[in-house]
Amino acid sequence: MIKDLQAKILELKRENDVCILAHSYQAKEIVEVADFTGDSYQLSVKASSVSNHTVLMCGVRFMAETVKLLSPEKRVLLSSPIAGCPMAEQMDREMIESVRRDYPDYTVVAYINTTAQLKTVCDVCVTSSSAVKIVRAIPNKNILFIPDCNLGAYVAAQVPEKNIKLLDGGCPVHRAIPAEEALAAKRLHPGAKLLVHPECRPEVSALADFVGSTSAIMDYARQSADREFIIGTEISIAELLQYACPDKRFYPLSKNLICPDMKATTLVDVYDCVRGAGGEEIILDEQTLRKARRCIDEMIRLGG
Repeated sequence: MIKDLQAKILELKRENDVCILAHSYQAKEIVEVADFTGDSYQLSVKASSVSNHTVLMCGVRFMAETVKLLSPEKRVLLSSPIAGCPMAEQMDREMIESVRRDYPDYTVVAYINTTAQLKTVCDVCVTSSSAVKIVRAIPNKNILFIPDCNLGAYVAAQVPEKNIKLLDGGCPVHRAIPAEEALAAKRLHPGAKLLVHPECRPEVSALADFVGSTSAIMDYARQSADREFIIGTEISIAELLQYACPDKRFYPLSKNLICPDMKATTLVDVYDCVRGAGGEEIILDEQTLRKARRCIDEMIRLGG
């Protein structure tokens, strides 16, 4: 059944000129039919280089918006209209405009995991892999980092010369994991390296052998001479790595590291999208496209 549906999807995406993007947290059967897989910004860049008129993002809403920002001429679809991101939606434009008035001499740095609307009132974007580099390159000493205070704390520790202000936001999945659970996993698998995403709590990151973005975690695990790993990010990554490296062993840090929004997309949703009967087209007005894109362009200018 799954193989048959995948075959239909592959045929229809060719017929209808659709490029399929799948974030690494998507289910394996969706990853298998994608043209590109990886982190959200990386996927947006890939989409901007293809000739396809339509791009299907199998991920969450802010990711599809980022695709549209980098490829405004393309028709961009979100695979499941209900796939949002709690972190991206924690702060809105009005809130940050108010905070900016209280801190007028601060450069506002937005994690890429934010809505297009929020990006319009920020100065520069960062990804989890580029955040340290970009913040270090910003001339201003005073930084307001939003929305993830855990990623912001990680950046602040790496760039102590900056005065970084954080707001109380973050990924509810990653930040729910306590240090005690990480310690328990290390006791259960004493020979395993602990690899965690910087969206985890600082006390969890402090226990890790490696801290990095989803793609960086996957690259580290693939290339490492070590044989066992505890994976401290969305549970799909341990599964994908196990398939990719059957001679190694991968253990999820917690059974609770499941993003329900990333699991909102099914293979049937993808099928419906490529046959023109599903998904939601992302529409952004010209002002949002221009102002939010400026935030991303500044990241690129600073080396992101």
